[in-house]
Amino acid sequence: MTRNEKAQVISALEEEFKASSAVVVCDYKGLGVKKLEVLRNSARAAGVKVQVIKNTLAGIALKNADKAGMELKDTNIFVWGEDSLSVCKVADKFEEANGDFFKIKTAFMDGKVASLQEIKALAKLPSRDELIAMLLQVWNAPLQHFVVGLNALKEKKEQTA
Repeated sequence: MTRNEKAQVISALEEEFKASSAVVVCDYKGLGVKKLEVLRNSARAAGVKVQVIKNTLAGIALKNADKAGMELKDTNIFVWGEDSLSVCKVADKFEEANGDFFKIKTAFMDGKVASLQEIKALAKLPSRDELIAMLLQVWNAPLQHFVVGLNALKEKKEQTA
């Protein structure tokens, strides 16, 4: 890779890291190509990006994007996106399925380096769509009970008549 190519990669990564709300760094040593494709497909479906990047290039891009402070050693795969909840969910779900070969190392969220516990806690939260569904169920429940009550009253009146 020439200097110009490295500079282009760094500038592209820098722009993507600036636009992202979370960057999760994971270890993927021993993970096969088919499993990596599963990760990439699930990430794509969630609007999250996944890429294996050289540590030096990623370190420079993260530093330029004001997201420095993460220790980058060994084999790393980077997961990032605009929605930190989706990023954490994709990484955590894949780690649960492939825990022998895939480990979450660290993350940069909310302007600071996040701990593993923070990543796991964020991954357990319901998504925006799940929260909207819960809210609609709460709003819909009184109407359902009212209709069931009216139907029961109607049946009772029909039996007495």
